[in-house]
Amino acid sequence: MALSIRQSEILELARAEGRVLVEDLAQRFDVTLQTIRRDLGEMAGAGLLDRVHGGAVPRAGAVNLGYEARRRMNAEAKTAIGKACAAAIPDNCSLILNLGTTTEAVARALIHHSNITVVTNNMNVANILLANPGCEIMVAGGALRRSDGGLVGELTTQFFEQFKVDYAVIGTSALDHDGDLLDFDLAEVRVSRAILRQSRQAFLVTDHSKLGRPAPARIASLSELDAVFIDQPLPEDLTRRCAEWGTKVRVCPPSDE
Repeated sequence: MALSIRQSEILELARAEGRVLVEDLAQRFDVTLQTIRRDLGEMAGAGLLDRVHGGAVPRAGAVNLGYEARRRMNAEAKTAIGKACAAAIPDNCSLILNLGTTTEAVARALIHHSNITVVTNNMNVANILLANPGCEIMVAGGALRRSDGGLVGELTTQFFEQFKVDYAVIGTSALDHDGDLLDFDLAEVRVSRAILRQSRQAFLVTDHSKLGRPAPARIASLSELDAVFIDQPLPEDLTRRCAEWGTKVRVCPPSDE
């Protein structure tokens, strides 16, 4: 489910405060009680909230994991994805790497590329690529998230709008079965959309755990991307859609070594 801006803000409030009330939300957004009840009902149906008397609470599991937990999860798969994606990126090019532990795996696989320019809002990516003397690193400004070393916000979006790169490599918090890339943070979503606009080719790197996972905000559709790198095959219907869209699917299983 791709949520409206109001619904995304409602979910953020619920996560921050532990509970939201219908009357408070109606006043905050200047809409009717019926509108808020409909929003909460749709979000409950999507598995993001649980309805309680007078309002709603976040459903367990419908929040993003912490950075360290995400970094450890499916680490071998991310390594395989990173190597496969890096192999599709030539020397002598420019690219953007955004936030995410899988994009960091791509950065590690770019260590031996030569004459590349990497633009990023991920401090971890920048630190990884310091080891590559053939890589020029451009780091975005913006509000630094201490939780994962990411830079987000309007300044970050404006920074990326100054570039036109050969490749964009982005991650996602969730991948819906209809091919929508989803995230939990609206500020991060706006940055990701700017990155896609400023690239000639766009790649998604994600492991299979993101498939069917709920998240409130829509980034884009796989139909807007050139390729997706994933450790397991996509569902059959989504594989068929990708073929119709012209989006290449690169399955990158972890090495047995």
